[in-house]
Amino acid sequence: MPPVRPWPALDLFGVDFDPVLAELMREGPVTRIKLPNGDGWAWLVTRYDDVRMVTNDPRFSRKLVAQHNVTRLAPHFIPVDGAVGFEDPPDHTRLRRAVAPAFTTRGVERVRERARESLDELVEEVLRDGPPADFTERLLEPFPLAVVCELMGVPQADRPQMHEWTSLILSSAKGAQRSQRAKDEMCAYFAEVLRERGAGGGEDVIGLLGAAVEAGEITASEAVGLALLIQIGGEAVTNNVGNMVFILLTHPEHLARLRAEPGIRPRAIDELLRYIPHRSAVGLSRIALEDVTVAGVRIRAGEPVYVSYLAANRDPDVFADPETIDFDRSPNPHVAFGYGPHYCVGAMLARLESELLVDALADRFPGLRFAVPVDRLRFRRGALIRGPESLPVTW
Repeated sequence: MPPVRPWPALDLFGVDFDPVLAELMREGPVTRIKLPNGDGWAWLVTRYDDVRMVTNDPRFSRKLVAQHNVTRLAPHFIPVDGAVGFEDPPDHTRLRRAVAPAFTTRGVERVRERARESLDELVEEVLRDGPPADFTERLLEPFPLAVVCELMGVPQADRPQMHEWTSLILSSAKGAQRSQRAKDEMCAYFAEVLRERGAGGGEDVIGLLGAAVEAGEITASEAVGLALLIQIGGEAVTNNVGNMVFILLTHPEHLARLRAEPGIRPRAIDELLRYIPHRSAVGLSRIALEDVTVAGVRIRAGEPVYVSYLAANRDPDVFADPETIDFDRSPNPHVAFGYGPHYCVGAMLARLESELLVDALADRFPGLRFAVPVDRLRFRRGALIRGPESLPVTW
C-alpha cells in the first residue's frame, strides 16, 4: 500500500502546476491521498490510459459517493443528491437524454449568433470606454453568463443573481454554510421556474426539462439538479479563458502567432485546454463496486477513487514534451472535458465561447498587454475552479 499523502487546498498563482500533484505523479500511477474535508483516504489515478479506464468502467460508481463522506476538497457537495453528477448508467443516460437537444451541434448553433452579438456589444463598450479595462469584469464574466443563461432560458433580470450564486457555490472562501445556502437558493429558483413554465416546451434547457418532467421521463428534483449543474458549469468558461488570456499575454509570441495564423486558433485552444490546470486538486470521486486492479494496484470494493484529468493531460507517454505549449500538437487527445459517461455535456458550447473570446482578443485589441506588473495580478482564492480574479489590461 502506498503511503497516504495529505493534499492541502493550495492557492496557486497563474497556471502554476500544483506541486503536490506533480509529486504524486512521480510517486506512481496509483497513489493514496487525503484531502482537507471528508473522512479517510482515497486512491488517486494519474496516468492517461488508467484515467480513461476508470472513468469508463461500470465497476466504479458515482452514485455510491452520495452515501459516503469521502475525503474531498470542497467543504460541501456541489451536486444535489440524485443529480446527474451522482448517477450511473442507465439513470445517468436517462437524465442526460432530457437535455441532449440543447447541446447538439444544432442546439449550440441556435445560440451562436446571439452569443456573437452579445460579445460584440461587450467589446464595443470596452473599446468605447478605452483603456485600461478589467477583462474579467468587462468580458470574461458577463459573456459566459449571458450565453449559458440564453441556453438555459434564464431571463435577463435574473442573471446577476445567477452569477452571484455560482461564484459562492464554486468557492469555499466564504465558508461551507454560505456555499450551501447559495446552492439551496439556486435550486429553489429553478424549482419555481420549472413549476411556472410547466410543459410549455421550447428549445432552451428549462423548456426541455419541463417537458421531460411532464412526460414522466425525469422527476422534478432531477430536473432541478440538472439545471444547477449546467448553470454553474457554464460559467467555468470565465476562468478557463481567463487562464488563456494570462498565458497569451505572458507569452506574446503565442498571441502574435494567433494573429498571424487565424486558422490555427481551434487547434491552439485545444492545446491550451490540455495545458491549463483549470481546477484545484480533483473533482468528484467514484467508489469501486468490486475489487479492481488498476496499473497493478488492487482497489477493493467500497474504496473511493479519484482520477486527475490534469495529470492525464501531462502524461509524457501520450503527449510529447507535455510541459511545453505546442500549437502544432497533433493529435491532441486531451481529456480537459473528462471522459466516459460523465464527459462534459457542455463541451461544445464551451469551445464555441472560447473560440469567440480568443477571436475578439486577437482581432479587436491590437497591442493588448497587462496594465500592471504580472506579479500584481490576483487569482481566485479558495476556488475549486482556478482563474484570475481580475485581468487589468491596456492596448
